[in-house]
Amino acid sequence: MSEKNQHDFVIPPGLLPVDGRFGCGPSKVRPEQIDALVARATSVMGTSHRQAPVKNIVGSVREGLVDLFGLPEGWEIILGNGGSTVFWDVATFGLIRERSQHLVFGEFGGKFAEASAAAPHLADPVVVSSEPGTHPELIADPTCDTYAFPHNETSTGVMMTPRRPVGDGLVLVDATSAAGGLAWRPSEADVYYFAPQKCFASDGGLWFAACSPAAIERIRTVKATKRWMPASLDLSIALDNSVANQTYNTPALATLIMFDDQLRWMNENGGLPFAAGRSAESARILYSWAESRPFATPFVRDVAQRSNVVGTIDIEGTDANEICRILRSNGVVDTDSYRKLGRNQLRIGMFPAIEPSDVAQLTRCIDAVVEHLGA
Repeated sequence: MSEKNQHDFVIPPGLLPVDGRFGCGPSKVRPEQIDALVARATSVMGTSHRQAPVKNIVGSVREGLVDLFGLPEGWEIILGNGGSTVFWDVATFGLIRERSQHLVFGEFGGKFAEASAAAPHLADPVVVSSEPGTHPELIADPTCDTYAFPHNETSTGVMMTPRRPVGDGLVLVDATSAAGGLAWRPSEADVYYFAPQKCFASDGGLWFAACSPAAIERIRTVKATKRWMPASLDLSIALDNSVANQTYNTPALATLIMFDDQLRWMNENGGLPFAAGRSAESARILYSWAESRPFATPFVRDVAQRSNVVGTIDIEGTDANEICRILRSNGVVDTDSYRKLGRNQLRIGMFPAIEPSDVAQLTRCIDAVVEHLGA
C-alpha cells in the first residue's frame, strides 16, 4: 500500500468521537467556557484588574477551589502570573528554606529538581528517582525541610497519591495535570500547585497554589530572612494580593473567566468526586481496551500507578506516529507521545472535560487505523 493511500485513510464517521481533542495540555475546552468568555467580553475584558468586576472573578475562582478541594480553615488559594514552570522558581525563592528532596519519575519532576539545584542560595537537593513508568517513594530525611513531587507525571502517565513523609518538612505537590481530575487529601500536603490548562480546561499564563497554614508560615519566615527575590517571584507579595482577590500585575483575564466557568461546572455537578469520576471512567475504558489488544499495552505496568488523566499506551507492530498522523487527518488530534520519552507510544488526555464516550470512540478509531495500516 502506498504512503499516500495510508495517509488518505478516512475513518468511518460512526467511529469518530463527537469531539476529537485528546491533548495532555492544553486540553479540550468546553463550549460553555467560550460562551462564558463571550458573555463577559465587554463587562470584564479590557477593564482594570484592580476593580470589582475582575476581583469578583478572582474571588470566585479562589472560593471555587476551596470548595472543590474541601480545604480546611486557614488554607489560602494564592495565584500569580506564569505557569507551573514559573512556580518552580517561586518555590526556590519563597518556600525551600535550605534543602529540598525531589522525587523524579518524569520530565516535570526533574525540572523542579534542576531549578532547586541551580539556586545559589540553596544546598544541593536530594534527588530520588525511578525509571519512567514507575514512581519512587519518599524517604524521610532530617536534612531536608521541603519535599517535592508530582501528583501526576504528565510525560509518562504515572500518578502518585500525595502523602506526607514521617517527620517534619513542607510537602509541595506539582498538580498541574492532576488538580481537578484526581482525588487528594489536604492533610497529606502543604502546597498543591498547578496551572489551569489541563483538568480545568483553561488557557495557561497563571499559577495557582493551595497553601496550608504551615506553608503560609514558611512564606512569612523565609521572607523575614531578607533573602533577595524578584518582586514577581515573591510569594509574600502574591499572598497579600491574593487575599485581596487580585494579582501583583495584570492577569490573563480570559484564563480566569474560563477557569471560573469550569469550576462552577465541576462544583454544581458534584465537585471533585464528579470530576475525578469522569476521568476514572475514561481511564477504565482506555486501559481495558489496551489490555485486550495484541498491539497495545499500558506503559505503566503497576495498575495502582496508572494515571486516570494521562494515559500512555505502547504500540507494537505499527508506527505510533503513523497512527497519530491518520487520526489527525480525521480530526482526532494530540494523541502523540511525549517527545523526550522516545517510545512508540500514544498519549491520551482523559481530563474531566473529555467525554468518556469519546475515549471509547477513540479506541475504535485506533482499531480501524491499525487494521488499515496492517492491510
